Amino acid sequence: MTTPVVPPDSDTRSVRATPSRPAQRLPFWVNQRLGLLVLVVGLGAVFGVVRPTFLDERLVLFPLVRDVSTLTVVALAQMVVLSVGHMNLAVGRMAAFGALFAGLGYDRLGLPLPLGLLLCLCAGAAIGALTGWIITRTGVSSFVVTLAMDFALLGLVSLLYSALTENAAFTTKPSGLAELRSYSLADICVGPVCGSPVIPQLAQFTVLALLGLGFLYGATRIGRELLLTGANPAAAELSGIPTGRRVILAHTLSGLLAALAGFMAAVSTGTFRASIGDDFMLSSFLGSVLGGTLLTGGVVSVVGALLGTALVGVIRKGLDLLGAGLESLNIYLGCVLLMALSADRVRTVVSHRKVVRST
Repeated sequence: MTTPVVPPDSDTRSVRATPSRPAQRLPFWVNQRLGLLVLVVGLGAVFGVVRPTFLDERLVLFPLVRDVSTLTVVALAQMVVLSVGHMNLAVGRMAAFGALFAGLGYDRLGLPLPLGLLLCLCAGAAIGALTGWIITRTGVSSFVVTLAMDFALLGLVSLLYSALTENAAFTTKPSGLAELRSYSLADICVGPVCGSPVIPQLAQFTVLALLGLGFLYGATRIGRELLLTGANPAAAELSGIPTGRRVILAHTLSGLLAALAGFMAAVSTGTFRASIGDDFMLSSFLGSVLGGTLLTGGVVSVVGALLGTALVGVIRKGLDLLGAGLESLNIYLGCVLLMALSADRVRTVVSHRKVVRST
C-alpha cells in the first residue's frame, strides 16, 4: 500500500478528504418488534374494553398464553430453516411424529414424564436430520422435500396410531402431566412471593427455546454461519463454511422444536393423538415472518417470533369472544394481519425518506 504523493507547490488543504457524514440511525419507532408490541398491547386493551371477559385470568388469559407458548415454538421451528433460505412444510407432521413417540413411551414403556419428552425430542431431531440430509444429497428444493415428508408422515403416523392404539390416541398419563397442563407460576412460590397466575408452567419450554436460539444466533459462530448460508450460499461456500452440514443442522433443530411443540400441544389437550399439529403450518409462517424473519434467509428475529405469534393469538381470541364464526374469524384475521404488515412497510418507507432528506 502506497501513500499518495502531493506536489510541493500544491495546497495540501485541497487534497484533504471530505469527512463523511456519520450514518443516520433510523427512528426508534421503525423497529418492527416495537410495532408488534404496541399492536399486541393495544389490541389486548381494546378487546378488554369491548369484552371485559377477555381479561379473565383463568378462563381466557391462561389458556391464551399457553397456546401462544406452543405456537411460538412452532414459529421458531420454521424460523431456523428460514434462516438458511429453506422452509419446512412438514412442521405439523413432525410435531405429531415426535408426540407419537412420547405417547408410546408413556403408554407401553411406562416412562416418566422427562424421559418421554426426551424420546419425543430425539424422534423429532432424527426426522428433521433425515429431511435435511435428503435435501443436501439430492439438491431438490426444500419445498418439494418437506411437502413429500409431510404426506409420508401423515400416512405413517396414522398407521402407527391405528396399529398401536384402539381409539387412535394414547390415553396413559404419566405423573406430572396434569400439573404441567393446569398449573401456573402462581403455584411456584419463594417464601411469600408467588408467580403470575396468567403464565402457565408449560411456558418454561418456550423460554428455554427462546434463550437457546437467541444465544445460537447472537453469540456463536455456528449461528452466524447459518445466517450467511441463507443470505448467500455461494459466498458461504467460498468462505469455507460447510453449507451442507449447516442445512442439515437447521432442519435437525426444526424437527426438534416441532417435536417439542407437539409435546406441548399434547400436554395442553391431555392426550397424544394423530391430529396433533394439523394447524401448525400456517401459524409457523405467520409468527416467524410477522416477527421479521426473511423468507429468503439470512435474517431472523427470535423475540419477533414471540411477538408475531402473540399478535395472532390475541386477534384470534379477541375475535372469538366477539362472536365471530370460523369463516368470519379467518377473514378478519387476514385483514388485520395485512394491515399490520402494510403499516410496518409504510412506517419503514417514511422513516427512510426522513433519513434521506436529513442527509
